Amino acid sequence: MELLCCEESLGETKTYEDPVLYTDRVLQNSLLLEDRYTVTSSYFNCLQKELKPYMRKLVATWMWEVCENEKCRQDVFSLAVNCLDRFLSVVKIRKSQLQLVGAVCLFLASKVRQARAISAEKLCAYTDNSVTLEELLNWELLVLSRLKWDISAVIPNDFVEPILQRLPLVTGTEVARNHAETFIAFCFIDFNFSLYPPSMVAAASVGAAVQGLLWLNKQWSSQNELLTRLHQILGIEVDCLRHCLEQIESMVASPSGKSSNKLEAVVVIDGENVKPDTPTDVQDVHF
Repeated sequence: MELLCCEESLGETKTYEDPVLYTDRVLQNSLLLEDRYTVTSSYFNCLQKELKPYMRKLVATWMWEVCENEKCRQDVFSLAVNCLDRFLSVVKIRKSQLQLVGAVCLFLASKVRQARAISAEKLCAYTDNSVTLEELLNWELLVLSRLKWDISAVIPNDFVEPILQRLPLVTGTEVARNHAETFIAFCFIDFNFSLYPPSMVAAASVGAAVQGLLWLNKQWSSQNELLTRLHQILGIEVDCLRHCLEQIESMVASPSGKSSNKLEAVVVIDGENVKPDTPTDVQDVHF
């Protein structure tokens, strides 16, 4: 039987890219909507009394590892963490429930962003069965209700392709895309970047990818020229873009970011703390 929509007999179903999604009108609509899905303040200070930033970092790292193991689309992880942050901004939970919420957000994001969702049974297994199937399904309804069923959020990944199409590279567009999406994933592990608009995180990640791959001198005479072009595309102030880009560079170049070639699996059980490392696809970026 002939397969349609670029379907493959093995692996994830794929479709052709729709060029309409990258038009100026869609880009402007995304820029208008992005603030609706941006966390505006730290919920650690005003709502979540039991949770600490390092706990969120551990769970976010675990969520990333689940996505890697399941070969999910890059945007599944970003959307899942966005849902996690938005939920924690409105609902107070115990620290023992944090991984449960993370698993639920992965479940929802995989339903929205890819053809085949991560199964509920697998997600429970990834928690070492500390989360039951009944809990996962019950909390799915709770998360949906508290987010008012609005989980199709605007995330940084949505801006990467429109930026690259308006920032023509002589060569290596695919490499730049992969590195930019990896930087975005790093940003979602660090809560501080959740306070930035998605378009700013995307633009700074693309800029860091282009600059880190030593392509800056080939197409732009300076970093400022590159940032000016990104400003023309998205309307974000150059100084804001530079500050965000420098934070990404600092995060990736830190000793903890260079300590390993592989991100180790993390499961938050009984308060065990594990720190994330740098995945292999950013090892060839130079800062």
